[in-house]
Amino acid sequence: MELREMLAKSSPEESLTAHLSATLDGALALRRRVGEISFVDQVTGGRFWAAVCLAALCHDAGKIPDGFQNMLKGLVRSWGERHEIVSLGFLPGLVTDERLLMWVATGVATHHRSLEGGRGPLIKAYGGASDEEWRSRLRPVPENVAVELTGWLARTAREAGLPITAHVPGEVDVIGEARRVFSELLDAWELPVPPDEGLVAVLLQGAVTLADHVSSAHGTLHTRQPVGAGFRPLLEQVFAGRGQVLRPHQTEAASVRGHLLLRAPTGSGKTEGGLLWAATQAAEITHRTGGVPRVFFTLPYLASINAMAVRLGSLLGDDTLVGVMHSRAASYHLAAAICPEDGDDEQAVAARKAVSRAAATRLFRETVRVGTPYQILRGVLAGPAHSSTVIDAANSVFVLDELHAYDPRRLGYILAAARLWERLGGRVAVLSATLPDALARLFRQVLDHDVRLVEASTSGTPPRHRLGLREHRLTDPESIGEIKRRLAGGESVLVVANNVADAQGLFAELAPVTDVAFLLHSRFRRMDRSALEQVIGERFGVGRPRQLGLVVATQVVEVSLDVDFDCLFTSAAPLEALLQRFGRVNRIGSRPPADVVVHAASFAPRRKGGEEYADGVYPRPAVDLGWHILTRHDGKEVDEADARLWLDEVYGSAWGQEWYDDVLRHQQEFTEAFLGFAHPFVSRDELTERFDELFDGTEAVLERDRDAYEADLTTGHKAAGRLLAERYLIPMPHWAAPLTTWEKRLGVRVVDADYDERLGLGEIHGRAFQNYQAGEVL
Repeated sequence: MELREMLAKSSPEESLTAHLSATLDGALALRRRVGEISFVDQVTGGRFWAAVCLAALCHDAGKIPDGFQNMLKGLVRSWGERHEIVSLGFLPGLVTDERLLMWVATGVATHHRSLEGGRGPLIKAYGGASDEEWRSRLRPVPENVAVELTGWLARTAREAGLPITAHVPGEVDVIGEARRVFSELLDAWELPVPPDEGLVAVLLQGAVTLADHVSSAHGTLHTRQPVGAGFRPLLEQVFAGRGQVLRPHQTEAASVRGHLLLRAPTGSGKTEGGLLWAATQAAEITHRTGGVPRVFFTLPYLASINAMAVRLGSLLGDDTLVGVMHSRAASYHLAAAICPEDGDDEQAVAARKAVSRAAATRLFRETVRVGTPYQILRGVLAGPAHSSTVIDAANSVFVLDELHAYDPRRLGYILAAARLWERLGGRVAVLSATLPDALARLFRQVLDHDVRLVEASTSGTPPRHRLGLREHRLTDPESIGEIKRRLAGGESVLVVANNVADAQGLFAELAPVTDVAFLLHSRFRRMDRSALEQVIGERFGVGRPRQLGLVVATQVVEVSLDVDFDCLFTSAAPLEALLQRFGRVNRIGSRPPADVVVHAASFAPRRKGGEEYADGVYPRPAVDLGWHILTRHDGKEVDEADARLWLDEVYGSAWGQEWYDDVLRHQQEFTEAFLGFAHPFVSRDELTERFDELFDGTEAVLERDRDAYEADLTTGHKAAGRLLAERYLIPMPHWAAPLTTWEKRLGVRVVDADYDERLGLGEIHGRAFQNYQAGEVL
C-alpha cells in the first residue's frame, strides 16, 4: 500500500493526509483567533502554539496500521487498539527538543481518551504492556508508508514554519518509538503538577481536540469580531435612526479599560452599555494578543437568552454572527425556522438545519455568543469532551447580565470562573439594575485587576412603582378578591407565586373571571412553554398597546420576558427577586406609578426538617430582612436609588456577612474541586456528575406522549429526529429523577402524570405518587 491510499475516515471517505492537513489548518486558524496567552508562554518556554500545531498535524498519523485501515474498509468490525498511541511513534523523527516533544506527545495522546480513569484509559490499556505485546497488538505497520508519511509530515510542518528536525531517518521503528514516548509521557504526568502547568496542559488538549473536531466537521472558525472597533459607530447610527444619542453611563462604560460593574435601571440602555464596553475590550485584547476575542453575553434564563440572540442578530444585521449557547440551542433554531402550518416534511428539513446550526456553535464557530454562564463553566470538567471550552475562553470578553446575588453557591462558582477567565487574559463585566455594593466588593476581592463601577444617574427619573404590603398570603381569599377586582377594572395583572403549586391554585381561582389568562412556570413541555411565552410577549410586551388580561407565573418571569403590566401581586421573596418582579410593571416608566403589592410568605421547614423556607423555596432570613425594609415604605412610591440602598441594607446585615462568607467559601470550594488541574489527564467523570447535579436538571416525557416521542425519533436524520422529539420533554430538577422511570430503548425518562396544556405538570401516578404533591417540583 501507499500513503495516498491511507484513509482517515470512511463515511464519507477522507484521505489521511487531507485530514491531517485540515487539522493543521484548524490549529493555525485557532492560533490566529486566540492569540498569545502570556502565562502560557512562560510555562512552555514559548512552545505552546508550536506544540498545538505539531500535535494537530500528527494526531492521526497512527491510523496507518493494517488493523485500522481494514476497519475503515469494513473488512473487520473493530481494530480494538488506539491509533493515537501509534501516532506517538512519528514524533521523535520530527522533534528533537525534548521539552517540545513532551508537549506535542501530550496533545497527540490525549485528544480522545484520558490517561487514567474514565472510558478506556490509555494507561490501563498500554501502561504495563511489554515491547513484545505492543508489537503484536499494533503491527503490522507498512514500513514504506511509515517512511513516506514521516517525510510528508516533515515537509508539511516545515512549510507551515513549525520547528522540526532537519533530518528524516530512512527507517522508522514506529511501534518501538511509540512505546518509549508513551512511557516518558506517563512519567511526566504521574505526579501532581503546579496549577499553571496543569492549566496549560488542559489548554493544549483543548486546542488539539478543537482543531480535530473542526477538521472532521469540515467547519470554519469566524475570524472577525463584530462587537469590536466598528461597533460604536454602528450603534450610534442605529440610535440616530431612532432620534436617540448615547447616554452618559453608556459612553463612560465604553471608556473603561478593564473589568466593569454597570449599575443601571431597567430601560436605561444597560445592554447597550455592556456591549460598548465589550467592544472596547475586544479591540484592546486584539491589540495586545493579535487574536480575535470572543464576546460572551450570559443571562440566567433560556427565554431571555433567545430574545437577546435575536436582538443582537438584528443589531449586527446578520443573525449568523451570533451563536446560542445553551442546552436547547437546537430547539431555539428550530423554533425560529418553522411555521405553525409546516407539515412533517418541512419540519424535518427545518430540524436538520437547526441541528447543523447548533453543531456549528458547539464547534465554537461564532465570535459572539449568548448563553448561560454554566455552559462556559463546563469547560472546567476538562478532558477531551470539555477542554476545548477552556481554550476558547482564553483572551475573551464576558458580559454577565442579571446575576442573582442571593444564591451564594452559584455566585461563588461564577466568581471562581471569572478569576480563571481573567487568568486566561479575559475581561469581565457585570450588568445589573439591582447591583448591591456587597457584590461589587466580591468581584473586587476575587479579581486581581481593577474593577470599575459605572452607575447610571437616576436623578429626574420618575418613580415607576407604588408599594403596598399585605399581611395575608397571596393565596388567601382576601388576596384573590383584590386581584379579581383589578381584573374587573380592565387592567393587565401579573401574579407571581413562589412555587408551582401555588401558581396552579391561583390560576384555577382567577382564570374564570377574565377572558384572557395564562399560567407560566417551568413544568411545561418545551413546545407548550415556547408557545406560552410567545403569546404572552405578543400581548403584554413592552411598547405594545395596553390590553387587559392575567398572567400567573413563578420566578421564571423575573428576567425571562420583556413584558409590561399595569399592576403586580406577588408573594414575599428575597428583596433582589422582588425588585426583578417589580420590573415587569410600568417597565419603562411611561405611566404614573403602578401598584406592586407584596403578600406575606408562609414559612415552614422542608420535609427533611431544619431551617424554615418561604413557600418551600427561599431561606427565611433573606425574606424577613426584605420584608422588614419594605414595611417602612408601605404605601409609598419606590425610587430606583432607594431600592439599591435597601439591597445594601440587606447585604450589610449580620445575615449579609454570613452570605458574603458563604459566597467566598463556595468560590474556594469550586476552585479546589474543579480548577486545580494537578492531574490534568485523569478522568473527571465523578466531577461531571457533581457538576450536572449543581447546574442541570433532568427531563422527562409524559407516559401519554411516549408514542409520539418515539415517532419523532424515527423522523429522518437521527439528530433531527431527536430534536423534534424533544418538544415533548418537561424539565425537572435533578433530585426528581426517582419520580420517573428510565426508558433505555428511547434514551429518555418517562413520568406517569396528569398534564394540561394550560396548567402544566399535575399529579404524578405510579410508584412515585406517595412522595410527590402536585406542583411541588420547584
